[in-house]
Amino acid sequence: MHPDPSDPSPQRPRLSRQGVYLLPNLFTLAALFAGFYAIVQAMGGHFETAAVAIFAAMVLDGLDGRVARLTHSQSAFGAEFDSLSDMVSFGVAPALVAYEWLLKDMGKLGWMIAFIYCAGAALRLARFNTMIGSVDKRWFIGLPSPAAAALVAGLVWICHAYGYTGAPALPMLLAGFTLFAGLTMVSNVRYWSFKEIHLRRRVPFYALLALTLALLLVLYEPPLVLFGFFVGYAASGYLFFAWTRLRR
Repeated sequence: MHPDPSDPSPQRPRLSRQGVYLLPNLFTLAALFAGFYAIVQAMGGHFETAAVAIFAAMVLDGLDGRVARLTHSQSAFGAEFDSLSDMVSFGVAPALVAYEWLLKDMGKLGWMIAFIYCAGAALRLARFNTMIGSVDKRWFIGLPSPAAAALVAGLVWICHAYGYTGAPALPMLLAGFTLFAGLTMVSNVRYWSFKEIHLRRRVPFYALLALTLALLLVLYEPPLVLFGFFVGYAASGYLFFAWTRLRR
């Protein structure tokens, strides 16, 4: 039987016939696994390992898009898969890690703060997907979900790495960081996207030296340097917002 010309369904082959690009989706799958592994480790009480797994998911999430662009293997499937992976790794995982660590001792307030973060990540990703192509690529509207996850996971990591897990004010500090990250993701504060950095362009010699020093700092004190960087990045949006208002 010949297909009906008026039926729009046969115009596009099914995904099973189209196939998917393997290399970038492998990075996305690895990021998804890192987020799932963070949840499993948090449920087992291994919070430092869970925090490190979230940072590993951030690295893998940053690679999948670049690999797709370098290999010209972008696809609608890859974009949707990346969003779902981000929701698990940077939405659900940090919220559950924070809740299982200290927020559950705060009762209803604890799980409400964890849910605010999780809902903020979902709304942030949904808004980002609908605004693709209509906003300036140099800026993110709202704190990106990987940076928000780094605030929560970085606090967990640095407290376990330096033995500050018994501080009396730590539950309130964690609640504040989690709530700040969740609300800033859905704010209209702009953050630099780093998309103006092109690896194929020439850079001054001192840029390579600065990159070497930054790499050495990360290797010397990973939790302190990474957490400090993302705290500064989260504050930069509000500082830029205040600066633009003062100029006006």
